[in-house]
Amino acid sequence: MNLIEVYIHEVTRRLPEKNREDIALELHSTIEDMLPDDYSEKDVKECLQKMGNPAILASGYRDQPMHLIGPLYYDVYVTLLKMILPIAAVISLISMIADYFIGYHGEEAVINVVLDIAGFSISKVIEVGIQVFFWLTLGFAILERIDKGKDEQSLIASLKKWTPDDLKDIPYIPRKKAISKFEVFGSLMWTAVWATLYFYADHLVGVYRGYKDGLEFVTPALNQEVLMRYWPVVVIVIGFEIVLSLYKLIKGQWTKRMAISNTVLQLVVTIVFIVIVINSNLLNKDFITYMTDLFTMTVNQFKAWIVGGGIFCFIVSAAISVFDGFRKASIR
Repeated sequence: MNLIEVYIHEVTRRLPEKNREDIALELHSTIEDMLPDDYSEKDVKECLQKMGNPAILASGYRDQPMHLIGPLYYDVYVTLLKMILPIAAVISLISMIADYFIGYHGEEAVINVVLDIAGFSISKVIEVGIQVFFWLTLGFAILERIDKGKDEQSLIASLKKWTPDDLKDIPYIPRKKAISKFEVFGSLMWTAVWATLYFYADHLVGVYRGYKDGLEFVTPALNQEVLMRYWPVVVIVIGFEIVLSLYKLIKGQWTKRMAISNTVLQLVVTIVFIVIVINSNLLNKDFITYMTDLFTMTVNQFKAWIVGGGIFCFIVSAAISVFDGFRKASIR
């Protein structure tokens, strides 16, 4: 076989059998038109060089793409992947932590359980990441092949065809005003952490003592029954935090409305925190006894130190968050 026949064979073998003969004839005709009457091997090589790689040329004759996800859907695919991955990771972590502590019966020191959870969390996040990546990629790969009405014009995140008018809807976002996906993920992660600590405080928050096999949980710091009296309000706060985090993800920048929403959230959270922490029965009696003996202070002194210090730190933290929100929202 000469070079022309080999080239045509390399193109047609990548195509459905029913189309090979017609395309082979078409390629023969095209190549002959490109060659001079008395051509040499050098002329053939130059001609085939212009024709290009047989694999790429074959892809132009195929009804189905040779890539997994093409430029038409790639931007939407990456946008959804960045959005779904952190949310799925946080949800999986919350469910895993909840399931772990529901099945906890106190046989093992809780700090050791927490260390175990930290290890399992890494594998869980990796597992969820692989699952999200696989199913989202599979979905877009299928869409790439079944969409017969598409053209070469790429889609925007709303799955509509791009037009020049879309440029008017793209705001300029200063770097200091932008909200990164890492920040959103951090907010969701913090919500998951403190919610877990709240609902399992009698297993997690307390005094630990060194033991030959690790750490021993001596006594809980908080009265779980008192905490559970406020669970409806706490659940509302958790929902509020999640909604605000998702709102940040959608907007991608600080706005005046977002700063106001953050202020309302911080105000509500601060009030709820103060109401809970000033409850005289919140601190466990054994914990109070242990700590007052350890620091040689009276019960009233210890309570004032814990309650006053907690409220002061919480108010300062909330004020910083509110100020930072309005500062970023005012950036032009």
